[in-house]
Amino acid sequence: MVDVLIIGSGPAGYTAAIYAARAGRSTKVIVGDQPGGQLTTTSFVENYPGFPEPISGQELMDRMRLQAENIGLAMEQDVIKSVDFSNQPFICLGESGIPYKSRSVIIATGASAKWLGIPGEAQYRGAGVSSCATCDGFFFKNKEVVVVGGGNTAVADAIYLAKFARSVVLIHRRDHLRAEKIMQKHLLEHPKISVVWNSEVKNIMGDGTKMTGLQLRNVLDDSETEKAADGIFIAIGHKPATEIFRSKLDLNDDGYIIAKTGSARTSVAGVFAAGDVCDPTYRQAITSAGQGCMAALDANQFLG
Repeated sequence: MVDVLIIGSGPAGYTAAIYAARAGRSTKVIVGDQPGGQLTTTSFVENYPGFPEPISGQELMDRMRLQAENIGLAMEQDVIKSVDFSNQPFICLGESGIPYKSRSVIIATGASAKWLGIPGEAQYRGAGVSSCATCDGFFFKNKEVVVVGGGNTAVADAIYLAKFARSVVLIHRRDHLRAEKIMQKHLLEHPKISVVWNSEVKNIMGDGTKMTGLQLRNVLDDSETEKAADGIFIAIGHKPATEIFRSKLDLNDDGYIIAKTGSARTSVAGVFAAGDVCDPTYRQAITSAGQGCMAALDANQFLG
């Protein structure tokens, strides 16, 4: 049994592990099925403090893992499939069949972007296809980009990308947006942004190395057109990895773990959450790392 069991190995998980271990707590990290988390799918990171030159998401996470390993943290290549938070010690059962027992748990399982599931999307991910405007927008200076979606995230992404891109086209499968009215106003009045209504992306085309355009289908008359583009940003939402925590912890309507304001504490004493699994707003590596620190400090106080 350990003092702190950390589920997840992204920026939140590794930071929590480093802080927990340095506090003298026996700590174990369950790496999960995507070591390093979502950041490993990002081509280059330029906004993480301490790295004046661009660094790949994979290398950044490799460095975090190495830092954790240098402290002597135990890493388990396993995936948690069920949890029991009803009594102490907590028990988290791995797909390996191993029951991991701990006095506290930090959940850092993250969230994943919802994708369109169309041809070319996976092939050109990181080569023109992205789900994070604030992560990758800088790389599309003076280029033509497309945003897919109709909610607050899509509209905010389009407005943000207009700071860098030569032009931005928002594609929405309906004839009206779901975003807040004030955001719609900003978008529709922006000189660099246009909207293609009643349309969906059917295919993402490329030259084998990067995307070069996309194929659109009009949902009203089924007609198809092609559009050249240097990048496409999918903004149709995210899904937090919280399925195994349903009925175990308080979640919001979108499935995110509810953390008490100003802390990482969840609805169960001794269970904490950090990173994208409880953050539908910021979803940045730096905020996840900060929340991982908070979770470890909260866990240490709980154990004290």
